[in-house]
Amino acid sequence: MSYFHGYLMPDDKRPTRTLGADLRALRKARGMTLTDLADAMGRSVGWLSQVERDISSPAIADLGKMAELLDVSISSLVQIGAAPGEDGLIVRAHARRPIGSRTPGLTEALLSPDLTDSFEVLHSSFAPGSELPAPLSRETQEVGYIINGHLDIWINGKMFKLAPGDSFRLRGEQFSWANPYDETCDVIWVISPPVY
Repeated sequence: MSYFHGYLMPDDKRPTRTLGADLRALRKARGMTLTDLADAMGRSVGWLSQVERDISSPAIADLGKMAELLDVSISSLVQIGAAPGEDGLIVRAHARRPIGSRTPGLTEALLSPDLTDSFEVLHSSFAPGSELPAPLSRETQEVGYIINGHLDIWINGKMFKLAPGDSFRLRGEQFSWANPYDETCDVIWVISPPVY
C-alpha cells in the first residue's frame, strides 16, 4: 500500500502514465472537444475516445497528426520506459521527454512524469544568443526559477535582468525573453495548466 494524491491505495491500483491520458490532457488544455480533434483528424469520436482510454493505439501517422493539431512534437508524447514501479512517479535524468521547440537555441524537457496533473514542470535551457522572436502570451499561470546563467525577460514590455536564484511569475501577461550572455541559462518552469 502507498499514498497517491493523499489516498492510501494498493500499489497495483495506483494510476500510471499513459499516452491516452496525456493526449486527453493536451486536448483539454487547448480547449478542444473530442469532436473537434476527431473531425480535424478525419477520425471518429469513438476511435479517439478509445485512444484516450488506452483501448486503442494510434498508428504513427495518427500520432503525428495529433501532435501537429495539438502543437507538440511527437517526441513529447513518447516516454522512454520507466523502471518497474516508477512509471508515473519518477523521471530519471536519462528518460526525460524532450519538448519540441520552434525557437532556435531553446531546449526543453518535461520533468513531470506525465501531463495529467493541473500543472507541468519543465527544464528549459536557453543557449547564448537565443531569444524569443515575438512576444507571447498564454492563458496560464507560470513560475520560472533561474538555476544558472542569466536571462533577460520582458513582462508587459518591462525588462528584468535575471540571475541564478531569481524567479518570476506570469499570469497571462505578454512576455518575451533573450539570453544575450556568453553562457547557457537553465530555468525550472512550472506551468498551469499544462501546455506542452
